[in-house]
Amino acid sequence: MKSKSQPMRTCVGCGEPKSKRELIRVALSPDGIISIDKTGKAPGRGAYICPSMDCLQAAYKGKKLERSLKHGVSKDVYETLQQDLEQ
Repeated sequence: MKSKSQPMRTCVGCGEPKSKRELIRVALSPDGIISIDKTGKAPGRGAYICPSMDCLQAAYKGKKLERSLKHGVSKDVYETLQQDLEQ
């Protein structure tokens, strides 16, 4: 029996491909609302980031989330991600 392959996604911070389950998804809904998608199944465009502060800082400095989502990302989203990573 074939084993099911894991979907791979690329982190916007470090650029390394990792398993989808290892990354945090930031979703842009069709309404234009940006949220952190814990389930990985929210509708809309998504960007993935590693659960590390280094990747978050690299994404913030290079505006990589904005580029990936093709939409402006507020500072509140970055602060929420930072709080989640600290826990």
